[in-house]
Amino acid sequence: MTIILGIDPGSRITGYGVIESDGNRSVYIASGCVHTKSDFLPERLRIIFESVRQLVDEHQPHTMAIEQVFVSHNPDSALKLGQARGAAICAGVSRGVAIGEYSPRTIKQAVVGTGRADKAQVQQMVKVLLNLSGIPPSDAADALAVALCHSHTSKIQQHIDAQTGAPECLT
Repeated sequence: MTIILGIDPGSRITGYGVIESDGNRSVYIASGCVHTKSDFLPERLRIIFESVRQLVDEHQPHTMAIEQVFVSHNPDSALKLGQARGAAICAGVSRGVAIGEYSPRTIKQAVVGTGRADKAQVQQMVKVLLNLSGIPPSDAADALAVALCHSHTSKIQQHIDAQTGAPECLT
């Protein structure tokens, strides 16, 4: 079984989710949110970096999966999100963890079956797929969805590699 740390980055709230998966079955380990209460962006990035590094130290994931930046209408928000992603990625890489990156559409497609799913649908499917007793908070559910997406995608890639004789790739 592989331990996967999923990250839903945000400059104010960064969701995290930890699962253990063999590609067919996934088991919930932990989830939650890192809240950065500072108004000073560099301080928020430090908190994200240190918190993700602490999660890596605590759970010893084999891999970390993170959501890619989605640019909507506000370029300033996209830049801050990119910096939060960078802080989380650096925390994982500093501990030697392989990183997988997925678009929001790919994550929703892997977990819900449609790339246009809303937050409530993602939360409900995460609850069902991980056999949780309740619906997790939105940011934690998104992070668990990232981890589930990585698990599903890795399993498919291994199957393709086995069929084509290609060497196994790290994401």
